[in-house]
Amino acid sequence: MKQTDVIIPVYRPTKRLFTLLDKLKEQTVPIHKILLVNTEQKYFDGLIAGTDFWHRYKNVEVKHISKKEFDHGYTRRRAVKETESPYFVMMTDDAIPADCRLLERLLEPLLTGKAAISYARQLPDEDCGVIERYTRSFNYPEEAAFKSGADLPRLGIKTFFASNVCAAYDREKYEALGGFVKKTIFNEDMILARKAIDAGEAIAYVAEAEVIHSHNYTGAQQFHRNFDLGVSHAQFPEVFEGIKAEGEGIRLVKQTAKHLCVIGKPWLIIKLFWHSFCKYAGYFLGKRYRKLPMKLVKRLSMNKDYWK
Repeated sequence: MKQTDVIIPVYRPTKRLFTLLDKLKEQTVPIHKILLVNTEQKYFDGLIAGTDFWHRYKNVEVKHISKKEFDHGYTRRRAVKETESPYFVMMTDDAIPADCRLLERLLEPLLTGKAAISYARQLPDEDCGVIERYTRSFNYPEEAAFKSGADLPRLGIKTFFASNVCAAYDREKYEALGGFVKKTIFNEDMILARKAIDAGEAIAYVAEAEVIHSHNYTGAQQFHRNFDLGVSHAQFPEVFEGIKAEGEGIRLVKQTAKHLCVIGKPWLIIKLFWHSFCKYAGYFLGKRYRKLPMKLVKRLSMNKDYWK
Protein backbone atom coordinates (compact mmCIF):
# COMPACT_ATOMS: atom_id res chain seq x y z
CA MET A 1 0.00 0.00 0.00
CA LYS A 2 1.39 3.39 -1.02
CA GLN A 3 2.02 6.15 1.50
CA THR A 4 -1.08 8.15 2.43
CA ASP A 5 -1.75 11.41 4.26
CA VAL A 6 -5.01 12.61 5.86
CA ILE A 7 -6.01 16.29 5.92
CA ILE A 8 -8.69 17.51 8.34
CA PRO A 9 -9.88 21.13 8.67
CA VAL A 10 -10.85 21.75 12.30
CA TYR A 11 -12.98 24.44 13.93
CA ARG A 12 -14.07 24.46 17.56
CA PRO A 13 -13.27 20.76 17.96
CA THR A 14 -14.97 18.55 20.52
CA LYS A 15 -13.90 15.23 22.02
CA ARG A 16 -15.26 13.67 18.85
CA LEU A 17 -11.92 14.65 17.29
CA PHE A 18 -10.17 12.21 19.65
CA THR A 19 -12.54 9.47 18.53
CA LEU A 20 -11.74 10.25 14.89
CA LEU A 21 -7.98 10.19 15.48
CA ASP A 22 -8.23 6.93 17.46
CA LYS A 23 -10.18 5.34 14.59
CA LEU A 24 -7.57 6.51 12.10
CA LYS A 25 -4.85 4.86 14.21
CA GLU A 26 -6.72 1.55 13.78
CA GLN A 27 -6.81 1.67 9.98
CA THR A 28 -5.31 -1.19 8.00
CA VAL A 29 -3.57 1.42 5.82
CA PRO A 30 -0.67 3.10 7.64
CA ILE A 31 -1.00 6.88 7.60
CA HIS A 32 2.18 8.85 7.06
CA LYS A 33 0.86 12.17 8.37
CA ILE A 34 -2.42 13.57 9.67
CA LEU A 35 -2.54 17.31 9.10
CA LEU A 36 -5.07 19.23 11.17
CA VAL A 37 -5.72 22.72 9.83
CA ASN A 38 -7.25 24.37 12.86
CA THR A 39 -9.15 27.66 12.74
CA GLU A 40 -8.43 29.78 15.84
CA GLN A 41 -5.79 28.26 18.11
CA LYS A 42 -7.58 29.04 21.39
CA TYR A 43 -10.30 26.48 20.70
CA PHE A 44 -7.81 23.72 19.95
CA ASP A 45 -5.60 24.53 22.93
CA GLY A 46 -8.65 24.46 25.17
CA LEU A 47 -9.59 20.98 23.96
CA ILE A 48 -6.18 19.34 24.43
CA ALA A 49 -5.30 21.08 27.71
CA GLY A 50 -4.44 18.49 30.35
CA THR A 51 -4.31 15.61 27.84
CA ASP A 52 -1.41 13.58 26.43
CA PHE A 53 -2.39 14.61 22.90
CA TRP A 54 1.08 14.92 21.39
CA HIS A 55 2.27 11.65 22.90
CA ARG A 56 -0.91 9.85 21.87
CA TYR A 57 -0.95 11.03 18.26
CA LYS A 58 2.65 11.07 17.10
CA ASN A 59 1.92 11.43 13.36
CA VAL A 60 -0.40 14.41 13.84
CA GLU A 61 0.73 17.86 12.74
CA VAL A 62 -1.36 20.94 13.56
CA LYS A 63 -1.36 24.17 11.57
CA HIS A 64 -3.29 27.07 13.09
CA ILE A 65 -4.98 29.73 10.99
CA SER A 66 -7.28 32.63 11.83
CA LYS A 67 -10.96 32.64 11.00
CA LYS A 68 -10.49 35.36 8.39
CA GLU A 69 -7.94 33.15 6.59
CA PHE A 70 -10.30 30.19 6.19
CA ASP A 71 -11.75 29.45 2.78
CA HIS A 72 -13.34 26.15 1.71
CA GLY A 73 -11.07 25.93 -1.31
CA TYR A 74 -7.86 27.75 -0.45
CA THR A 75 -7.48 26.26 3.04
CA ARG A 76 -7.58 22.73 1.62
CA ARG A 77 -5.45 23.68 -1.38
CA ARG A 78 -2.72 25.03 0.90
CA ALA A 79 -2.95 21.99 3.18
CA VAL A 80 -2.39 19.63 0.25
CA LYS A 81 0.83 21.49 -0.56
CA GLU A 82 2.04 20.79 2.97
CA THR A 83 1.77 17.03 2.48
CA GLU A 84 3.71 14.87 0.06
CA SER A 85 2.30 11.34 -0.06
CA PRO A 86 1.13 10.08 -3.49
CA TYR A 87 -2.40 9.74 -2.09
CA PHE A 88 -4.25 11.91 0.40
CA VAL A 89 -7.63 11.78 2.09
CA MET A 90 -9.74 14.82 2.94
CA MET A 91 -12.00 14.51 6.00
CA THR A 92 -13.98 16.73 8.34
CA ASP A 93 -13.52 16.62 12.10
CA ASP A 94 -17.04 15.29 12.72
CA ALA A 95 -16.80 12.23 10.43
CA ILE A 96 -15.94 8.97 12.19
CA PRO A 97 -14.65 5.87 10.34
CA ALA A 98 -17.15 3.03 10.71
CA ASP A 99 -14.39 0.39 10.78
CA CYS A 100 -10.66 -0.19 10.36
CA ARG A 101 -10.87 -0.71 6.57
CA LEU A 102 -12.23 2.70 5.59
CA LEU A 103 -9.02 3.97 3.98
CA GLU A 104 -8.16 0.60 2.44
CA ARG A 105 -11.47 0.47 0.62
CA LEU A 106 -11.48 4.17 -0.26
CA LEU A 107 -8.02 4.02 -1.84
CA GLU A 108 -8.59 0.85 -3.89
CA PRO A 109 -10.11 2.59 -6.97
CA LEU A 110 -7.17 5.02 -7.00
CA LEU A 111 -4.49 2.36 -6.62
CA THR A 112 -5.95 0.39 -9.52
CA GLY A 113 -6.16 3.52 -11.68
CA LYS A 114 -9.93 3.29 -12.08
CA ALA A 115 -10.65 6.74 -10.64
CA ALA A 116 -9.00 10.06 -9.82
CA ILE A 117 -11.25 10.73 -6.82
CA SER A 118 -13.19 8.40 -4.54
CA TYR A 119 -15.59 9.26 -1.75
CA ALA A 120 -17.13 7.36 1.14
CA ARG A 121 -20.64 6.48 2.15
CA GLN A 122 -22.02 8.61 5.00
CA LEU A 123 -24.08 6.79 7.61
CA PRO A 124 -26.44 8.53 10.06
CA ASP A 125 -25.33 8.98 13.65
CA GLU A 126 -27.37 7.61 16.55
CA ASP A 127 -29.09 10.95 17.21
CA CYS A 128 -30.00 11.49 13.56
CA GLY A 129 -33.63 12.43 12.88
CA VAL A 130 -35.93 10.35 10.67
CA ILE A 131 -35.90 12.76 7.71
CA GLU A 132 -32.13 13.29 7.73
CA ARG A 133 -31.63 9.53 8.13
CA TYR A 134 -33.54 8.94 4.91
CA THR A 135 -31.68 11.77 3.16
CA ARG A 136 -28.42 10.00 3.99
CA SER A 137 -29.67 6.79 2.35
CA PHE A 138 -30.83 8.79 -0.70
CA ASN A 139 -27.51 10.56 -1.24
CA TYR A 140 -25.34 7.66 -0.11
CA PRO A 141 -27.01 4.39 -1.19
CA GLU A 142 -25.79 0.85 -0.59
CA GLU A 143 -24.66 0.38 -4.19
CA ALA A 144 -21.15 1.49 -5.17
CA ALA A 145 -20.68 3.30 -8.49
CA PHE A 146 -18.13 4.65 -10.95
CA LYS A 147 -19.22 7.88 -12.64
CA SER A 148 -17.82 9.39 -15.83
CA GLY A 149 -18.73 11.97 -18.46
CA ALA A 150 -20.94 9.41 -20.19
CA ASP A 151 -23.26 9.57 -17.17
CA LEU A 152 -23.97 13.32 -17.41
CA PRO A 153 -27.16 12.96 -19.51
CA ARG A 154 -28.52 10.35 -17.10
CA LEU A 155 -27.27 11.49 -13.69
CA GLY A 156 -26.89 15.23 -14.22
CA ILE A 157 -25.33 16.93 -11.20
CA LYS A 158 -25.00 13.57 -9.43
CA THR A 159 -22.28 12.67 -11.96
CA PHE A 160 -19.77 14.90 -10.22
CA PHE A 161 -21.20 14.70 -6.73
CA ALA A 162 -18.40 14.01 -4.25
CA SER A 163 -17.88 15.02 -0.64
CA ASN A 164 -14.78 16.09 1.25
CA VAL A 165 -16.42 14.83 4.42
CA CYS A 166 -14.40 11.79 3.39
CA ALA A 167 -12.77 11.64 -0.05
CA ALA A 168 -9.46 10.29 -1.39
CA TYR A 169 -7.33 11.80 -4.15
CA ASP A 170 -4.55 10.61 -6.43
CA ARG A 171 -2.04 13.43 -5.99
CA GLU A 172 -0.64 13.23 -9.52
CA LYS A 173 -4.10 13.50 -11.06
CA TYR A 174 -5.14 16.14 -8.52
CA GLU A 175 -2.19 18.32 -9.55
CA ALA A 176 -2.93 17.77 -13.25
CA LEU A 177 -6.47 19.05 -12.65
CA GLY A 178 -5.16 22.21 -10.99
CA GLY A 179 -6.11 21.32 -7.42
CA PHE A 180 -8.86 22.83 -5.30
CA VAL A 181 -10.11 26.22 -6.41
CA LYS A 182 -8.47 29.12 -4.56
CA LYS A 183 -11.65 30.81 -3.40
CA THR A 184 -15.13 29.41 -2.94
CA ILE A 185 -17.86 29.65 -0.33
CA PHE A 186 -18.86 26.00 -0.82
CA ASN A 187 -18.53 22.95 -3.09
CA GLU A 188 -14.75 22.87 -3.53
CA ASP A 189 -15.07 19.09 -3.83
CA MET A 190 -17.69 19.12 -6.61
CA ILE A 191 -15.88 21.86 -8.52
CA LEU A 192 -12.77 19.68 -8.70
CA ALA A 193 -14.84 16.57 -9.41
CA ARG A 194 -16.39 18.31 -12.43
CA LYS A 195 -12.90 19.12 -13.71
CA ALA A 196 -12.03 15.44 -13.35
CA ILE A 197 -15.13 14.38 -15.29
CA ASP A 198 -14.43 16.91 -18.06
CA ALA A 199 -10.84 15.63 -18.26
CA GLY A 200 -12.06 12.09 -18.90
CA GLU A 201 -11.42 10.80 -15.38
CA ALA A 202 -13.85 8.79 -13.26
CA ILE A 203 -15.27 9.44 -9.79
CA ALA A 204 -15.72 6.41 -7.53
CA TYR A 205 -18.45 6.20 -4.92
CA VAL A 206 -17.18 3.50 -2.58
CA ALA A 207 -20.22 2.34 -0.62
CA GLU A 208 -18.16 -0.17 1.38
CA ALA A 209 -16.02 2.67 2.78
CA GLU A 210 -18.20 4.14 5.50
CA VAL A 211 -18.06 7.08 7.88
CA ILE A 212 -20.60 8.11 10.49
CA HIS A 213 -21.64 11.66 9.72
CA SER A 214 -24.97 13.49 9.86
CA HIS A 215 -26.55 16.74 11.01
CA ASN A 216 -29.90 17.71 12.50
CA TYR A 217 -30.21 21.16 10.91
CA THR A 218 -33.11 23.47 11.70
CA GLY A 219 -35.07 25.06 8.87
CA ALA A 220 -33.09 28.29 9.33
CA GLN A 221 -29.78 26.43 9.14
CA GLN A 222 -30.95 24.65 5.98
CA PHE A 223 -31.78 28.05 4.49
CA HIS A 224 -28.35 29.54 5.22
CA ARG A 225 -26.52 26.43 4.01
CA ASN A 226 -28.46 26.33 0.74
CA PHE A 227 -27.98 30.06 0.24
CA ASP A 228 -24.24 29.39 0.13
CA LEU A 229 -24.87 26.44 -2.16
CA GLY A 230 -26.70 28.75 -4.56
CA VAL A 231 -23.87 31.29 -4.36
CA SER A 232 -21.32 28.65 -5.38
CA HIS A 233 -23.50 27.58 -8.31
CA ALA A 234 -23.77 31.20 -9.44
CA GLN A 235 -20.04 31.82 -9.13
CA PHE A 236 -19.03 28.74 -11.12
CA PRO A 237 -21.36 28.60 -14.13
CA GLU A 238 -18.78 26.53 -16.03
CA VAL A 239 -19.37 23.78 -13.46
CA PHE A 240 -23.08 24.00 -12.72
CA GLU A 241 -24.73 25.90 -15.58
CA GLY A 242 -27.08 23.86 -17.75
CA ILE A 243 -27.40 21.14 -15.13
CA LYS A 244 -30.54 21.41 -13.04
CA ALA A 245 -30.01 20.87 -9.32
CA GLU A 246 -33.66 21.38 -8.38
CA GLY A 247 -34.77 18.11 -10.01
CA GLU A 248 -32.81 16.00 -7.54
CA GLY A 249 -34.31 17.99 -4.67
CA ILE A 250 -37.86 17.40 -5.88
CA ARG A 251 -37.17 13.67 -6.26
CA LEU A 252 -35.79 13.56 -2.71
CA VAL A 253 -38.87 15.29 -1.28
CA LYS A 254 -41.26 12.92 -3.06
CA GLN A 255 -39.40 9.80 -1.99
CA THR A 256 -38.99 11.03 1.60
CA ALA A 257 -42.73 11.80 1.88
CA LYS A 258 -43.52 8.31 0.61
CA HIS A 259 -41.06 6.81 3.10
CA LEU A 260 -42.65 8.71 6.01
CA CYS A 261 -46.04 7.27 5.09
CA VAL A 262 -44.63 3.75 4.80
CA ILE A 263 -43.06 3.87 8.28
CA GLY A 264 -46.23 5.29 9.80
CA LYS A 265 -45.03 8.84 10.51
CA PRO A 266 -46.97 10.96 8.00
CA TRP A 267 -47.13 13.93 10.40
CA LEU A 268 -43.42 14.50 9.72
CA ILE A 269 -44.34 15.49 6.16
CA ILE A 270 -45.15 18.97 7.52
CA LYS A 271 -41.56 19.27 8.80
CA LEU A 272 -40.28 17.83 5.52
CA PHE A 273 -42.14 20.47 3.49
CA TRP A 274 -40.98 23.27 5.77
CA HIS A 275 -37.31 22.23 5.54
CA SER A 276 -37.66 21.73 1.78
CA PHE A 277 -39.09 25.24 1.43
CA CYS A 278 -36.19 26.63 3.46
CA LYS A 279 -33.69 24.79 1.27
CA TYR A 280 -35.26 25.99 -1.96
CA ALA A 281 -35.69 29.57 -0.78
CA GLY A 282 -32.06 29.71 0.33
CA TYR A 283 -30.83 28.21 -2.93
CA PHE A 284 -33.06 30.49 -5.04
CA LEU A 285 -31.77 33.64 -3.34
CA GLY A 286 -28.18 32.39 -3.29
CA LYS A 287 -28.16 31.95 -7.06
CA ARG A 288 -29.31 35.56 -7.35
CA TYR A 289 -27.06 37.01 -4.64
CA ARG A 290 -25.58 39.59 -7.02
CA LYS A 291 -28.95 41.32 -7.16
CA LEU A 292 -29.14 41.65 -3.36
CA PRO A 293 -27.61 44.33 -1.12
CA MET A 294 -24.33 43.08 0.39
CA LYS A 295 -25.63 43.73 3.89
CA LEU A 296 -28.49 41.31 3.23
CA VAL A 297 -26.18 38.77 1.57
CA LYS A 298 -24.07 38.61 4.73
CA ARG A 299 -27.17 38.04 6.84
CA LEU A 300 -28.42 35.23 4.61
CA SER A 301 -25.08 33.44 4.29
CA MET A 302 -23.89 30.68 6.62
CA ASN A 303 -20.22 31.54 5.95
CA LYS A 304 -20.27 35.21 6.84
CA ASP A 305 -16.47 35.58 6.96
CA TYR A 306 -16.33 34.73 3.25
CA TRP A 307 -17.73 38.17 2.44
CA LYS A 308 -15.15 40.18 4.42
